[in-house]
Amino acid sequence: MFIELEPIFNNIGASVPFDYEMDMSDEEFWAGKPFQKAVRVKGEAVNRAGIVCIEAQATVEVFTDCDRCASSIDRVFDIPVSHTLVTSLNDEENDELILVEDMHFELDPLVREDIFLTLPSKILCKEDCKGVCQFCGANLNEGQCSCKKPVDPRLEALKQLLDN
Repeated sequence: MFIELEPIFNNIGASVPFDYEMDMSDEEFWAGKPFQKAVRVKGEAVNRAGIVCIEAQATVEVFTDCDRCASSIDRVFDIPVSHTLVTSLNDEENDELILVEDMHFELDPLVREDIFLTLPSKILCKEDCKGVCQFCGANLNEGQCSCKKPVDPRLEALKQLLDN
């Protein structure tokens, strides 16, 4: 989505609300394409003392698999989007301000970046997910597996002591 910034920069206190949907269905994340529904972005751009502050929230619904047990997950994340736009920089090292050279500003790349930086690198079906048995592949969230765990040969002598 493009925002026309000239009327906002020219009027202190001016604000432009926005509410739109952004398609991210082709984006890859977590070794798949979890963004099957459009991302809802709602917020406003406000002139505060000659700088434009963008405050928004992106609501993202993801469809993916748990990184431990591979069960399906459908989860909603509310991602905050907050950026400050300026027409000139006094300090070239300031990474928090975004320099706007023309008065047309595309919001989608910023929202997309905030989504990728905010989503967790690993996603679990629940916080205490037990995963799967490394020997038989049984989902340990559904119960214990029946496979016999092999004993480390280095500890076999200790096991014999405990058995006696």
